This record gives sequence, C-alpha cells and structure tokens, in this order.
Amino acid sequence: MKRFWEQARIAEAEGRFAVLLDGKPLRLPGGNPLSLPAQPLAEAVAAEWQAAGGEKGGEMRPEEVPLTRLVGTAEERIAPARDATVAAIARYGESELLCYRAEAARLAAWQAEAWDPWLAWAARQLDAPLRVTTGVMPVAQPAEALAALHRAVAGHSTMGLAALGVAVPALGSLVLGLAVVRGEVSAEEAQRLASLEEAFQEDFWGIDPDSARRREAAAADVALAARLVGLVPA
Repeated sequence: MKRFWEQARIAEAEGRFAVLLDGKPLRLPGGNPLSLPAQPLAEAVAAEWQAAGGEKGGEMRPEEVPLTRLVGTAEERIAPARDATVAAIARYGESELLCYRAEAARLAAWQAEAWDPWLAWAARQLDAPLRVTTGVMPVAQPAEALAALHRAVAGHSTMGLAALGVAVPALGSLVLGLAVVRGEVSAEEAQRLASLEEAFQEDFWGIDPDSARRREAAAADVALAARLVGLVPA
C-alpha cells in the first residue's frame, strides 16, 4: 500500500502502549487499535512503520513490518484462543526432531554430540525426559514428559506464545524453540542445530538452492521470534 503517514511514534495509556501514525492509532486487521505491553516493543514496532515505504507516498510492503505482523497475530489470534494455541505448539513434542537419529553412523554421531545436551536440558529444566530412536518410525513419548512440555509452553505470555508459534515450526523442534524463547540458545545456533542433516548432505552433494532458501526463511522466523522475546517478557 501507499505510505500515508509522515511520523510514527508511541503513546502510553494505563500501562499499555499504542503506535500512532500522524497521531492516529495503528489498527489491527480486525479494526481494534494495537495495544502493546512494553515500551521497547512499541518503539520497535513504531520504528518499522517509520522506515516502511521510505517516505510519505512511497510503496510499503508487508515484509517491511514483520514484528508488527507477529504482534498482531498475538493480539488478534492467540490471545482469544490461548488454550488451542498452547495445545498446537505443545503437540510438536510428540515428534520432537532431536529424538530422531539417522541410520548413517557419521550423521548419527553428529546428532548425538549436538542434540543430546539439549535433550538433557529438557529433562533437567523442563522435567521432560524424551525417548530417542533411529530412523523415521514414530516413537511414543512418555505421557508425563508430554504433559511437562505442555506446561512449559502454557507458562509463556501471549507474546511468548507468538514467538514459539513461529520458532517451533521453523526449527521442527519444540525443545529448541523453548530454548530460544527462554534465552538459553541463540537463534543462529538453534537454526544450525536444526539443520544438521542438511549440512551433512551438503558435505557430499553441495548446496541445494531450494534447501538453502528454505533454511534462510526458517532462520528469519527464528530470529524474529528471538527479537520479540528480547523486547517483551515471554
């Protein structure tokens, strides 16, 4: 769309923060004004809009406001359906990436070295010991561990759930997604851990452009999630 504003700034009211475009509140697609829980987050959203489109009359693309889109999802879709969101995210624990090891000995050794410490972290910090298997056949996880992972997800704020909602699918791992949102691992390291098999294959066959593009998109999602939780309590 065309940029119709000159200045984006924030305003506080009753402990919440709005983003104003030439004095008018930025509204969500549903029509309600965007209301944010933390000043640093509101300032970051306002900065997106101040830069988007360059100047008044310029062309603005949705890709220029990724943080706005994510917090909008949190306010309009996650907050009204919190239990369903928690359940959908927690379900990734049933097929946790870190639990599935390759049949190739060299790759399996890479995976064990890189992933075992994070499964140990999940057992220790989340009370969720998970079973490991070889190959792609599903392994049933202990009900108590899945319940613990559900509790871990449910303990996050609406914005934390929004961050998990993009990080976990991008990584294919609930454990790594929780570690990112809790500040235990960087977005870059989490993406590296989640992409071990691709890196292994590229050692033999070289870089596949389609795979590289998918990884780049996933890395951007994980980085966005990490950015969000760096601006507001998760």
